Amino acid sequence: MPTYFVGTHAPLLPLQKQPTGRPSKDHRTIINGMLWLDKSGVPWRDLPERYGPWQTVATRFYRWTKQGVWDKILAEVQKDADANGQVQWSIHYVDSSNMRAHRHAAGTKKGDPQTEASGRSRGGFSTKIHVRCKGKGKTLVFELTPGEQHESTVFELLMEGGAIKRRGRGRPRRLPARIAADKGYSNSRIRGYLAS
Repeated sequence: MPTYFVGTHAPLLPLQKQPTGRPSKDHRTIINGMLWLDKSGVPWRDLPERYGPWQTVATRFYRWTKQGVWDKILAEVQKDADANGQVQWSIHYVDSSNMRAHRHAAGTKKGDPQTEASGRSRGGFSTKIHVRCKGKGKTLVFELTPGEQHESTVFELLMEGGAIKRRGRGRPRRLPARIAADKGYSNSRIRGYLAS
């Protein structure tokens, strides 16, 4: 794992537990376990022992998600990339794609399709992912909606999200010079939004 997260941006991670009682696993080991899971796509329980107990890795991942640690780290990484001229602001791309959900994902008793981003479309039970990428294809913003929701309804959310704060003073940069999208985004409301 690059030392980026635990070196330069160590202050963004919660403090390591004080060495009293049972010692906690090092943040580096836990993050390496999370990255290994993300790359391999296996269930939590199949995490190799060298990363520590899978429950520890899972608990820390969900706790940090709830505390907004990942959002802070992403904001810092984007801030650094923008300061180094690695974020292309000349053109951004917008598109969406449907992902079929497993048939057992449908219809939980207390589930809310809007918050779970799952719904029925012509292709069956699915989720739609809406993405805004910078010029070289790296994702800046994404939104999840039920599969039947039209892509044009999420366009403004994609444009409003993804603001990158600058080093020092100045307002966060949010909008590119141009947008490239397919004809699903070609309507008067979106054209008016872009013109304004």
